[in-house]
Amino acid sequence: MLTHRVTVRITALLAALVTVAGLALLGTSTVVAAHPAGGQRPTIVLVHGAFADGASWSPVIERLQRRGFTAVAVANPLRGVRSDAEALDARLAGIDGPVVLVGHSYGGAVITNVTARSPKVKALVYVAAFAPAEGESAAELAASYPGSTLGDTLAPVALPDGSNDLYIKPSLFRQQFAADVPARQTALMASTQRPVRDTALNEASGEPAWAGIPSWFLLAGADKNIPLRAQKFMADRAGSRATVTVKGASHAVAVSRPDAVVKLIVRAAG
Repeated sequence: MLTHRVTVRITALLAALVTVAGLALLGTSTVVAAHPAGGQRPTIVLVHGAFADGASWSPVIERLQRRGFTAVAVANPLRGVRSDAEALDARLAGIDGPVVLVGHSYGGAVITNVTARSPKVKALVYVAAFAPAEGESAAELAASYPGSTLGDTLAPVALPDGSNDLYIKPSLFRQQFAADVPARQTALMASTQRPVRDTALNEASGEPAWAGIPSWFLLAGADKNIPLRAQKFMADRAGSRATVTVKGASHAVAVSRPDAVVKLIVRAAG
């Protein structure tokens, strides 16, 4: 009789352990299903602006990858708002699943002009960036409030079609573009900067994507390219879901303060 009771108790205990293990496995599978590899977590698509290149997003990409995101820095041609937006649309067509678009500087004008009909773009993040309304240009917005000193630092290079490629003079690059980035690093940035065509900065924007897609804005507090007041005006007008001001940050805020940029991107990604 005693042996029978012990056997019953052991059987009951084993059954309980199996039940607990099964529940644990069920809980684990539920967590995995919520974040499946290659599932619905959005791809973060980063668009650089003038006087920069895709490498300017490297500190941001590194941190996003550590958080498990796929991040893509696209090559922005910097030739014209419409043609640059078409190039971005073509790149987006090759990405499966939802997308969060992030634009810096002139790159903000480019993400503003993506085809808003695409259901894959779930959020727009503007990082010290232009967010023009229809008919506005980047140059017009930069001059809408006092504080931009970019014009005095530019070195034009004439192109065959009569337009100009614009560079920031290397000797003035750090103070104008990246004052809070180490001098050694800004020397490299100045040497690898990509020019923007002057006609691109003066090209009128089309129907804004931010009118139909939720937006988030990070403002650079010590920006000498786009005055802080202009950045705030654009954020308010676009109905920004969250606006973060990084005090003392230069225009190169994605390089100097990548943690703040990543935090906002992750927030926009939901």
